[in-house]
Amino acid sequence: MVPPALNIVMLGPPGAGKGTQAERLAGQHKLPKISTGDILRHAVQTGTALGGAAKQAIDSGNLVSDDAVICIVRERLGCPDARRGFVLDGFPRTVVQATALDSLVAARGALVVLDIVVPEDVLVQRLASRRICSVCGGNATADTRRVCLKCGGSLVTRTDDGADIVRERLKVYQRQTRPLVEYYAPRSTFQSIDGDQVPDAVTAAIDTAIAAAVAAGGARQ
Repeated sequence: MVPPALNIVMLGPPGAGKGTQAERLAGQHKLPKISTGDILRHAVQTGTALGGAAKQAIDSGNLVSDDAVICIVRERLGCPDARRGFVLDGFPRTVVQATALDSLVAARGALVVLDIVVPEDVLVQRLASRRICSVCGGNATADTRRVCLKCGGSLVTRTDDGADIVRERLKVYQRQTRPLVEYYAPRSTFQSIDGDQVPDAVTAAIDTAIAAAVAAGGARQ
């Protein structure tokens, strides 16, 4: 009998550390990390029709349409490497997307939802110091380094991390994405994580939360 997959969703506002923790989880459990943000930024760089619409939304601090993002995720979850489960970073961002995800994974095992909670003033500080590689698009914190450790590209400020856009992104999150917590909170596989800690402490808290969610929801650890 094949055990159910381990399907993980990372929730939290911009700057909460979802990407870092999602990469750690993916490596630990040997699952694909699926970031809709990375997929959309690739579409922007390659100049596709979706990329043009995504760039306009990203640069103004708004969200890309539900239909477009759902199509991206449906296609990605159909890939062979996602059969044993996945770590979703950046999806769902609305209740409409969450409802679609429930349908997509209905026969694939429990959905473990991790909500990383960080105070707003900490988020603003984090986003102001965040850098992205101009070549590969990888994230990096601001420090004495000027180049990406992965590919050697120069580090620059993300176009959506400017002060005004950061404030707008947090408003958009509170207005459109925060209701996801209310949607998922009644589930036994929902866990809230204190994200105002050093990354290793957050990782340890996530490991404990996943174990509890797995026990409650019957997913495979």
